[in-house]
This record gives sequence, structure tokens and C-alpha cells, in this order.
Amino acid sequence: MSFPPCENCHSEFVYQDQNNLICPECAHEWNPNEIGDDAETLAIKDANGTLLEEGDKVTLAKDLKVKGSSLVLKIGTKAVVRRIVEGKDHQLDCKVDGAGEMMVTAKFVKKA
Repeated sequence: MSFPPCENCHSEFVYQDQNNLICPECAHEWNPNEIGDDAETLAIKDANGTLLEEGDKVTLAKDLKVKGSSLVLKIGTKAVVRRIVEGKDHQLDCKVDGAGEMMVTAKFVKKA
């Protein structure tokens, strides 16, 4: 029997416990028969105020120094938003060209 991936972390290792589905990686529980609230979706905006979604292509709006290294990501560097997370300092889990995967603050990117 195949279950849908986790709504929270998109893990494929979901199992059923009575009426709920449970993700062992992030401990998220949900009932697949209930309709999800749209209020739970995060409204993350870029530097221009445009709403960002998972899968969007973005470019950096300013030069960013990568913490813990001497690497500087230059303005205009392209990235793809893998997922949007709730956080104070970094909201976007991105794959950045030439730098790999990293967390980026939404106010430093522009939707491409």
C-alpha cells in the first residue's frame, strides 16, 4: 500500500496509525481524509514583494557572503527554491548555481 509523502518534509517513509498518517522523520501527523487549511501555507515574499512558491527560479538581489567560508555569492546568481520553511533568518531552501544547496533569506532574492 502506497501513502502520499509527508506534507511537512516530503519524506516518503510515511506509515499509517489508525486514521492518521505519520512521518517518522519529522513526527508530523495528519488525517488524509481531512481537507487541509490554506492558512497553513507560508506567505514568503521576495525583495520586490512577489510571493514565492516551491519550484520558483530566483536570482540574488545583492552579494551574499556564505557563513563559515570565504565564498561570496554574486548579485544575479541563479537559484531554484526547493522548499519554503518557517524561520526567522532563512526561509528558502535553495539549490544555488555554483554553490550547491543552502538556506537563503527571502528578502535577498528576486523571482526570475
